[in-house]
Amino acid sequence: MKTHAQAVIIGGGVSGCSIAYHLTLLGWRDVVLIEKGELTGGSTFHAAGLIGQLRSSASLTRMMIYSTDLYGRLKDETGLDPSFHQVGSLRLASSPERMDELRRQAAFARTVGLPAELIGPREACELFPPMVADGMEGALWLPTDGHIDPSGLAQALARGARGRGAEIHVETTVTGLAIERGRVRGVVTDKGAIQSDCVIVAGGAWSPLVARMAGVSVPIMPFAHQYVVTRPVPGVARGLPTMRDPDKLVYFKEELGGWVMGGYERTPVHFDYDAIPADFNHRLLDPDWDRFMGLLDAAIERVPSVAQAEPVTLINGFEAFTPDGEFILGEASEVRGLWLACGFCAHGIAGGGGIGKVLAEWIVEGQPFVDLAKMDVRRFAQQYRSKALTLAQTHEVYATYYDIHLPMEERAAVRELRLSPLYGRLKELGATFGEKAGWERPNFFAGVAEEHRATRERAGLFDFSSFSKIQVQGPGALALLQRLADNEIDRPVGSVTYTQLLNPRGGIECDLTVTRLAADRFYLITGTAFGPHDLAHLRRHAPEDGSVYIDDVTSSRAVIGLWGPRARDILQSATEDDVSNAAAPYLSARSITVGRAPVLALRVTYVGELGWELHTPAEYGLHLWDALWAAGQPFGAAACGYHCVDTLRFEKGYRYWSTELTPEYTPYEAGLGFCVKLGKGDFVGRAALLEQKQRGLSRKLCCLLLDEGAPVVWGREPILRGEAAIGRVTGGNMGHTLGRSIAYGYLPTEHAAIGARYAVEIAGATWGATVAAEPLWDPRNERIKS
Repeated sequence: MKTHAQAVIIGGGVSGCSIAYHLTLLGWRDVVLIEKGELTGGSTFHAAGLIGQLRSSASLTRMMIYSTDLYGRLKDETGLDPSFHQVGSLRLASSPERMDELRRQAAFARTVGLPAELIGPREACELFPPMVADGMEGALWLPTDGHIDPSGLAQALARGARGRGAEIHVETTVTGLAIERGRVRGVVTDKGAIQSDCVIVAGGAWSPLVARMAGVSVPIMPFAHQYVVTRPVPGVARGLPTMRDPDKLVYFKEELGGWVMGGYERTPVHFDYDAIPADFNHRLLDPDWDRFMGLLDAAIERVPSVAQAEPVTLINGFEAFTPDGEFILGEASEVRGLWLACGFCAHGIAGGGGIGKVLAEWIVEGQPFVDLAKMDVRRFAQQYRSKALTLAQTHEVYATYYDIHLPMEERAAVRELRLSPLYGRLKELGATFGEKAGWERPNFFAGVAEEHRATRERAGLFDFSSFSKIQVQGPGALALLQRLADNEIDRPVGSVTYTQLLNPRGGIECDLTVTRLAADRFYLITGTAFGPHDLAHLRRHAPEDGSVYIDDVTSSRAVIGLWGPRARDILQSATEDDVSNAAAPYLSARSITVGRAPVLALRVTYVGELGWELHTPAEYGLHLWDALWAAGQPFGAAACGYHCVDTLRFEKGYRYWSTELTPEYTPYEAGLGFCVKLGKGDFVGRAALLEQKQRGLSRKLCCLLLDEGAPVVWGREPILRGEAAIGRVTGGNMGHTLGRSIAYGYLPTEHAAIGARYAVEIAGATWGATVAAEPLWDPRNERIKS
């Protein structure tokens, strides 16, 4: 074997072969792929091979669309036929609720250019004659879906990679990873060592074992997934579309005139990755007919001929699932140069081409062609080192795989793990809790509309203790933040700066506030779920000379938000310090005492009202709440939750990273150009922003005020100009002060004029919408600066 390579890929399934294919496509020739057995010996060889492109997000759907396009041309390019049959697919609705979901999915498909058509039961049965229409409400027809031979796909990708210089070594076991000062330096195998500064772990269910060699935890859990393969069945014609009936938890694929039928039962069985035998290559688990019978009965209800089909075998193999049902992609936070591509939750074959493309682009060019925030491994905090936690949540993901997932849906598994110091008091006040990044947080108390109005008219108290808090200090701290931030960070001590951290293309990687506590010490506040990601981003760019120390201080501080027109009255009555506008102006920070608690008071707002974020050591959190609560009662203060925050922020036009703001959009496109200080000197993304400013914007984030009576948008709805989808809703909510539904979405600049009229399609109905000047609430910012 080679002793040096640009990149070493560990794992010879579809994802590993696709990464090799795409790295060589981007010009890397010195690529080595290592597989402990033969190619496709893991979950690839026993995958059912359905290719469904429509997924839960635009990014994942675009990856699937790319995969399908690639699969269609691999035969001509490589000479190997992966047996891709573009027969189309049907998604059935066996309940009214599922039909409503299909309407939303069909509308979303239009926004990404994916052909999709809603059809009735009769038309569905014409496309798939073996099934009966009993209880069927309708179906979604996707003509460009299909199925493929997973092993043939991997072999074709491997041949394409070899043809451009990649080496593939099978029957070669990785025994160690070379790590030096937090960076990967190579791999050790039973056939020799290879030096490399880029190692990709694409080992499927074995990925946690490989990553552990570098001290990296990968939160996935393999689950036994079963499907039956039958002999030919009379009346089953070749070339039938694939079919899914998620209400019955089953899927179908025609194969050689017989059936491949499987599904996702409610009582899945996991298979601990530490218990996988070392020689488990091209092997299956023992069939479990007792567990499969429930799915079989449901399948017969929809396709009666299954009852007469003679089974050839019951395939039982494991598939790796993640705690949130999204892929794991990206560079490990703990080790530079160690990349992960695993946890594909049973749709790694459909996404294999896109997986290879995005990871290769990320490695070679620094940024993939789609936003991968929801798939980035950096989303997982330290609690996911717990195998028990990972198992509980992955079990829930598998058991609810085919469920209808609604906005603001809450997880049931692993609750009350991370508790604010105020938890008990909030519970006494009647809070209904939700979960975010392991934190138990109050969603609402009396009701969202009531809390919203209380904040606008009097004052609201919010527990923001779960906010992620990062301290950056040292002689190199200012230089680091100046290099990463688009805004000016070199401001006086006591200043609070709202800023974005960008990627080289000018896309928004982080969205946060920076408070300068001292000449060499800064306090960063970001979203609850974004702390691990933002922390990793900062550490990845930090100098290695020890001049900057970066620490996650989230758990050491409690945070209470106090906002509303009476906020100053309440705070002043609870402190002896001067909190007047002159003493504590907007975007300033100072130390005060509230009751008997030491507090860092940040004059900022995420709800569009006068007020403060009040940060205190965690042990003072309960006392601070009690002091503010007592002071607030004469002024009508209300306890408020996170659902209320969402309605308030949309009225004010405040953005949220991962929805309105992503690595695909620049501050100029997102309406945050006021944060960009091009004259401060060079920073990451500056060149891209300069070019964009000179070229002009092709798209921009717009506020849409829906007509009276319109329901709340969920996100992903198409924005229509006539019959054409010109944009997609990123998110929205009800503006309870305005009494109207609000939506946000990116539109081509030629369609972004204030006052322009469009329509938004919501669950099959269209509602008029007007592009509105923003912010809708307090446009002169008089309230927040009062």
